[in-house]
Amino acid sequence: MSAFLRGTGVALATPFNSDGSIDFEGVRSLVEFCISGGVEYLVVLGTTAESVTLSKEEKKKLAAHIAQVNNKRLPLVIGIGGNNTAAIIQEMKDTDVSDFDAILSVVPMYNRPTQEGIYQHYKTINDNASLPVLLYNVPSRTGTNMTAETTLRLAQLDKIVGIKEATGDFTQVLKILKSKPKDFLVISGDDALALPLVTAGGDGVISVVGQGFPKEFSEMIRLGLAGENKKSFDILYKLLPVLDYAFAEGNPAGIKNVLKQKNICNDHVRLPLVSVSQDLANKIEEFVKNN
Repeated sequence: MSAFLRGTGVALATPFNSDGSIDFEGVRSLVEFCISGGVEYLVVLGTTAESVTLSKEEKKKLAAHIAQVNNKRLPLVIGIGGNNTAAIIQEMKDTDVSDFDAILSVVPMYNRPTQEGIYQHYKTINDNASLPVLLYNVPSRTGTNMTAETTLRLAQLDKIVGIKEATGDFTQVLKILKSKPKDFLVISGDDALALPLVTAGGDGVISVVGQGFPKEFSEMIRLGLAGENKKSFDILYKLLPVLDYAFAEGNPAGIKNVLKQKNICNDHVRLPLVSVSQDLANKIEEFVKNN
């Protein structure tokens, strides 16, 4: 049912104009660049999209625009998450998901629920979702880690088809891989650990850097899934510097600078985020020029 989520998905950034409005032409350019680069699917309104600074109306327009540009060429995943379970259920009901194939929903942030609270939160989403649901565990942002035990418990629910795992704790990832149901997808949410996760039995990545280097990143993951370890790790080692640069001063400031250097779109971000320093921009420029 969810095999289309194997391989490389990219968490699309939202290009902005200098006045802070959405740069819809930049969005078009980015989507086309990713599709032509060979990624397997696109993720809309994730963290990298600066979705927490987008209004409801902007989210609606952005999702519709990406769906229109994509024109059913690739599967689409939409981010619908937060820390108010009732509000998420309402948002799922209010959102037109007819062009989308799955929902990505993050572990609740800030109010720091217990593991039972996390389970009940996702069970409620499972019971109300009209699409397959990907869990998203990213404790560096949410302040709470969803344990392997909770993930495996949730994996038994009918709409929960996989997890974007960005815990940074590879032992936790291995516990999930060891005991998960056969069709439950384990997807890396950490670009640097994506290939190791794939070689350990995972299914791919939802990548930030992949939208700046879609050809290289998607080829790396395909090779990893095919067991071509030497070739795949050669690509990873080549990309390693930019994996550091992209996150050195926060996401998506880093990847937006990469996209600026590649003439895909501008690098404007919305406060409280700011653009990368000149020093980091110089390093990114040098990498892009030589790769």
